[in-house]
Amino acid sequence: MSVALVTGASRGIGRAVASRLAEQGHHLVLHGHDPERIAATAGEIAGKFGVTVVHAAGDIADPATSKALARLAFDTFKRLDALVVNAGTHAAGMLGMTPDATVERLFAVNAAGAAYTLQNAVRLLARGQRPAVVLTASITGDQGVAGQAVYAASKAAVAGLARSAAKELGPRGIRVNAVAPGFIATDMLDTLDEAGRADRIAHTALGRLGEADEVADVIVFLLSEQARFVTGQIIGVDGGLTL
Repeated sequence: MSVALVTGASRGIGRAVASRLAEQGHHLVLHGHDPERIAATAGEIAGKFGVTVVHAAGDIADPATSKALARLAFDTFKRLDALVVNAGTHAAGMLGMTPDATVERLFAVNAAGAAYTLQNAVRLLARGQRPAVVLTASITGDQGVAGQAVYAASKAAVAGLARSAAKELGPRGIRVNAVAPGFIATDMLDTLDEAGRADRIAHTALGRLGEADEVADVIVFLLSEQARFVTGQIIGVDGGLTL
């Protein structure tokens, strides 16, 4: 059976991805920031789908966290076949009004955290069977959104990481892609006020927010054999927001 590592798996898109992969029979290494929440998530998924699920908690902005995840995966399974670099944080703020600490945190988690995770998983992925990676970027990183310039910049870094990693790791048989979700109904949207949320919906062709499961379906596809000739792509999952 395949082995997958999912970061940010205790809620939202990450939890939906973990559930989809477990449903397909993947063994899992799950990461979350909160120890109690990720332990509960791992227990629920293991109990429901009957797969082996191990977990670890920590701040993904700290490289020690992704190193510990790689060690856990090696000690338990000796390899990785799939990696979902999903852990992230969101904050909105106008330029000139965004605190320094917010700027630092957005880049530390979204950009540096993604790079640490991928770096520390590469050797295990090289041991895997048809290994594939999917990173969670954002449509804001490509299209830009007023009031979210710093967040957009941190997610643009994720897209750049995915494209460059695809070129570098392709000769080793490792595919790397990213998804760029639009506005998805998760608790990360709590940082948007009601007016901002209504505006995003009004500009989305499908006229609604997306669901975490809808993003998870695309991520699982990109990890699968059905996407075996797809690499270096940033796939929008935005309901037509960018049209």
